[in-house]
Amino acid sequence: MDKLYYSVYFFLLLLPHVILCIADGASIFNISTVPFTQGFSPLFGEPNIKPSTDDQSVRLHLNQYTGSGFKSSDLYNHGFFSAKMKLPSDYTAGIVVAFYTTNGDIFRKTHDELDFEFLGNIKGKAWRFQTNMYGNGSTNRGREERFYLPFDPSKEFHTYSILWTTNNIIFYIDDIPIREIVRNDAMGGDFPSKPMALYATIWDASDWATSGGKYKANYKYAPFVAEFTDLVLHGCTMDPLQEVVDTGCEEKNNQLASADFASITPRQKLAMKRFRSKYTYYSYCYDTLRYPVPPPECVIDPVEKQRFKDTGRLKFDEKHHHRRRGIGEWYVGGGIEVVISGGG
Repeated sequence: MDKLYYSVYFFLLLLPHVILCIADGASIFNISTVPFTQGFSPLFGEPNIKPSTDDQSVRLHLNQYTGSGFKSSDLYNHGFFSAKMKLPSDYTAGIVVAFYTTNGDIFRKTHDELDFEFLGNIKGKAWRFQTNMYGNGSTNRGREERFYLPFDPSKEFHTYSILWTTNNIIFYIDDIPIREIVRNDAMGGDFPSKPMALYATIWDASDWATSGGKYKANYKYAPFVAEFTDLVLHGCTMDPLQEVVDTGCEEKNNQLASADFASITPRQKLAMKRFRSKYTYYSYCYDTLRYPVPPPECVIDPVEKQRFKDTGRLKFDEKHHHRRRGIGEWYVGGGIEVVISGGG
């Protein structure tokens, strides 16, 4: 009974914040959005790119002929990049939706990249996604971390954000940080440093995306549609071949690094720890077969390490990792575990 009492007490205490977050998942960032045609241009599959009539959102289609994608018109020295997204519904095995920054079309052998990749789904199963980082062409030193989503991303919009400063990188879902990479000298060029553009794509990756390629795309469910709105491009635009950063970019980089969302509060750290403990199913930091010596940015938690095999995957992929939460429980669950029944 005490557990029930205190759980309800904390729920009521946090309720105003929860309602605010549900009303506007990106409210903590307080950054203006960009109309699609003002900030972006087609990447491929232009007939399958469908901007809204008010230019505030866009749909990417994949059919049996082609996928589609767009990219920002400018490259950014550093920045904050964000969008509210809704993923394709029903059977989407083999279909990858990616939201990422890169400069691979300019620096083909030394490219930088930060990405969210959503790995397709079989209806009724928990969605899986991965985040990754490459710096200076370090594709042989991938830094993948893979997670389950605690909600169905095809049912409603959620905000996915990438913060990239001179000091750190943070991946956000709504207002919850799910991964942070803090730069240190030992990383060298593996920390992204060259200007990048923002990209979004939908494409057929049947050979690897869903359960290692076990489940393939089925085009009787086409077209597959990913929706994007509230697009954010916040940073200093820069010529990628410019060697010296101008003083204007230095000032903007400093402002970005000192923004509230560039550092994680104690409450957000708790939320991130709890998200990662519940929903991470692979971490390169614990993949000792791949990295006998963990990469320098890894912070090894001895207790957490016991949960993973030497392949970096969970020892026990328990059913509660697959349990979806409603949006209200997702936000409250991000800070304090709320139980409104006598059960665990």
